[in-house]
Amino acid sequence: MTTNKNILIAALALIALACLRLSGIAQSPQPTVKLTTEPPIGQLLPFEAEATTPQLPVRLTLQALNAAGKPLKAAKIHLTILTPPKNPWFSSDFPIVEGTKLLDIETIAPSGKVQVEQILPIRGKYQLLVNVTPIVTNQFKPIQQTLTLFVPENPVKWRNFSILVTILLLVGLGGGWIIGGKQKIQPGEIAPERVRLLLSGATVIAIATLLFVNISAELAESQAHEHHSHEDSRQRENAAITTSSGIKLELTGDNNATVGQLANFKVLAIDTKTKKPASNLALKIKTIQLEDNWVAFAYTGTTDAKGEFEWRHQFFDGASHQIEVEFDPKNDTASEFIPLRVRVKKEIAVEGIAPPLPGRLIALAYFTGIIGIGLLLGLGLRQRTAEKFP
Repeated sequence: MTTNKNILIAALALIALACLRLSGIAQSPQPTVKLTTEPPIGQLLPFEAEATTPQLPVRLTLQALNAAGKPLKAAKIHLTILTPPKNPWFSSDFPIVEGTKLLDIETIAPSGKVQVEQILPIRGKYQLLVNVTPIVTNQFKPIQQTLTLFVPENPVKWRNFSILVTILLLVGLGGGWIIGGKQKIQPGEIAPERVRLLLSGATVIAIATLLFVNISAELAESQAHEHHSHEDSRQRENAAITTSSGIKLELTGDNNATVGQLANFKVLAIDTKTKKPASNLALKIKTIQLEDNWVAFAYTGTTDAKGEFEWRHQFFDGASHQIEVEFDPKNDTASEFIPLRVRVKKEIAVEGIAPPLPGRLIALAYFTGIIGIGLLLGLGLRQRTAEKFP
């Protein structure tokens, strides 16, 4: 009997020890990716069209850390940025951009760190899909992590919306006050003349507004398609090439882009002396919106062993953009950069897409409903006034 008790106690002790080990493993630090932003997360704002002050892209810094919290060395980082999901009932300023990929980039990170600058076009919760793999096989265990970044709506938008709602309510309130007044109905009429004129005017305005919004959107879309076809025939497969400081740079990729879709780009650097790929060259990429001259995307990194660098990003604004790629080729005999920089540029025609018709109709329904609420309030106020002062 004593032997059985000893065996039972030993078994329970082993089980407890195993549970403690598993608990320790589960609670031990794990490799992770740390995200920091500039400006800080609490100060982020979405893009504002036609802003009075220059808008700078958000600087996103991703740092891969091992279990001890130290930077992972010799890593390759793949980053994909997803925009907030679609919300047809409360769409953003760029509804076509909702629920799409904003950026897809893979780069070598010698210190386990990658930094990109990106305009965040709309409000909502962004997802950053990060995949960290070692350059040297089995150097560390790959990391797959999904980070979230919330961008609140710009307070200016709420202010403008409040002003618009107030104006619409006042319009409805005035109409309800007029309709609720004592008016004579002539024989054969279903409503007084002022009421009929008011309702007829409101109907005409609503129809004209709906036609204007839809026709303008369709015309803009057709013109964009026409411009897109002309650019296709004129710029198809064009590559921007320049040679300087013993480096030949070639920028290839899509010559035309569409809002809501990723565009593909690739840079190739060749050493003109050896005719071999120019690897590990410092490069600076910048995407500039030409109409208002603001930076939509920027990145600083290096070419890979093939002298290449590829990336995909979305143009959320329907204006033409220019991609600039600048290299600072290092001198093999000195630690300083060669003063003469190599730069290549490529202009991209971007096709804008009109907001979906259901979204436009929903917005029109909201505005009509606000006027209707004001109308009911005006009617009720006029009736109460008439009861107090008959």
